[in-house]
Amino acid sequence: MNKAKLKKALGLVTLCLVLVGFIGFVEKQTQLKAYQGFEVDLKAVSGVYFVEEKEIEAIVKSAFPELKSGLPMAEVPLAAIEKRLSGHPFIKSVETSVGQKGILKMTIHQHEPIARIARPMAADGYITTEGLIIPTSPTYTSRVLILEGAFAEQLMDQGSVDSMPELMSLIRFVTEDEFWSAQVSELEINKKDDIRLHQQVGKQVIEFGDAHDIESKFRRIEVLYKEILPRKGWNAYERISVKFKNQIVCE
Repeated sequence: MNKAKLKKALGLVTLCLVLVGFIGFVEKQTQLKAYQGFEVDLKAVSGVYFVEEKEIEAIVKSAFPELKSGLPMAEVPLAAIEKRLSGHPFIKSVETSVGQKGILKMTIHQHEPIARIARPMAADGYITTEGLIIPTSPTYTSRVLILEGAFAEQLMDQGSVDSMPELMSLIRFVTEDEFWSAQVSELEINKKDDIRLHQQVGKQVIEFGDAHDIESKFRRIEVLYKEILPRKGWNAYERISVKFKNQIVCE
């Protein structure tokens, strides 16, 4: 190895040692700091807070009474705090970090409801964007797509839509489309292959079938809205079905 390459290699090794030493120094200084309190950075979901900052503060103070000013930062149970707060039904994730002045910062992201399961004889629940089912909030209500029916109620007991993953595609299709989100008021789910659409306009309930072939079915419903009902009248038919492949049945 020539002198130039040796010099370059020694320089890189020295730089690495300096960086390691600096990181170790910073970590050591952080551990030597004293705890001075905490602050909560609660991220809103569409401008709504399903869990409030004061509730987070109450949980932390109750679960970790040892968090007093002057406590060495090395003794602050960061992982335990994250785990405890992550158990809250509306909290999606928690990140903790220590500031320069001994302030523990908790950054909290909430679950985002995308649909609501309505039950006439029991408490409702939300379906999140991840397909989890969580309870409703006593503080805030999210205006989302409504789901009803026997199978929808079964999902509440299961805690997720894992037994019907295709349902999330249907929910997203409806909620993310400007027209359909305004026109479809409710999904009635009696069985996996018995989904019915309730409309804002028109008295008919549309038999949708299962949650597959979604785009094709909505194209057929669009033909119904644009070409058939304007000529026949919005309440001309008692039964409308698109559950059979490439067909639209009006009776």
